[in-house]
Amino acid sequence: MIGEERDYSYFTFDDASVLSAASEDPLGFIHRLPERSILDEVQKTPELLSAIKLSVDRDRLPGRFLLTGSANVLLVPKLSDSLAGRMEIIPLFPLAQCEIEGSKPFFLKNLFSGGDIANGRYEYLGEELIERILKGGYPEPLMRTSWSRRSDWYRNYVDTLIQRDIRDLARLRSLDAIPALLEVAASQSAGLINFSELASPFHLSRPTIRHYINLLENIFLVDLLKPWHSNRLKRLIKTAKIHLGDTGLAGALLHVGPEGLMTDRKILGRLLETFVFNELRKQASWTDGDITFFHYRDKDQYEVDIVMQQGMRFTAVEIKAAETVKEKDFRGIRRLQRVLGKQFAGGVVLYTGENALPFGERLSAVPISALWKG
Repeated sequence: MIGEERDYSYFTFDDASVLSAASEDPLGFIHRLPERSILDEVQKTPELLSAIKLSVDRDRLPGRFLLTGSANVLLVPKLSDSLAGRMEIIPLFPLAQCEIEGSKPFFLKNLFSGGDIANGRYEYLGEELIERILKGGYPEPLMRTSWSRRSDWYRNYVDTLIQRDIRDLARLRSLDAIPALLEVAASQSAGLINFSELASPFHLSRPTIRHYINLLENIFLVDLLKPWHSNRLKRLIKTAKIHLGDTGLAGALLHVGPEGLMTDRKILGRLLETFVFNELRKQASWTDGDITFFHYRDKDQYEVDIVMQQGMRFTAVEIKAAETVKEKDFRGIRRLQRVLGKQFAGGVVLYTGENALPFGERLSAVPISALWKG
């Protein structure tokens, strides 16, 4: 035990002595725990899960164990089977901008309800948006005052995760390709994933690269955004998009600072789209009613960056790294609106300007700061 959080006692399996005690005598370790315990990095001790199951079956008091980890615990051998029906999974993302600001967001609620979000003037962000993208959402680098120190933290964090968590999840002959692969993935963030292109610099097979990407997904460094499709549409491109899990991390991997990001419009566009995707995903995680995320692209070159589904309602979001919005920016959203009909709740183009503007029925241009400004 290294400390307490409220009425919970905290144990981490990064501590070799704690890990040894749990591995040698799982039943005894669980039996001797205080009434409420946090067990951190639980993916390191799959043999403990049967003991937890037995303890939970004997005493169903909710909240006795809080299991945390830096890898997707559902993919740890034995865990999902051992604790099926006995646990609730809560993904913990990096901080959202509204959490950093201390504001309450209404963006998703208004978008799905058909509320009026095309109303008013928002704060002009300018260079502040660049700073927000490159800071990311991890608490530790947010407390650092310079871009170089934040980048050092992110790169050290990646090294630690790869050396520790990937070794726990998979037996690989060599981990040398993983950091370089993550850098390539950062350069392609918000793009359609191309496993052949990812594989070519490393002289590895497509299945091997696919396996490596899945591992990075399991430790929350990348996210694959599936394509949305309907039987009513026959000409869809059914390829996932890849997004880095945090834009601060992506900037550090790409060695791009504020000045570089301002001048490289291509990288800015990619990271801005990933930034918005991550913000929406974080807000969706605490919204009532499950929200599923997709992207849309067809062979006629109609596309929408983000499609969200809640029940039988759909919304569409396009992201534009520019201070003006034109009718043509709604091209893909209007196509999706026609296909969905009454199921289409609303669509927006998020842009870097100041004014929220209507562009037709249930269509709006909205400043990006509306994501965290209530």
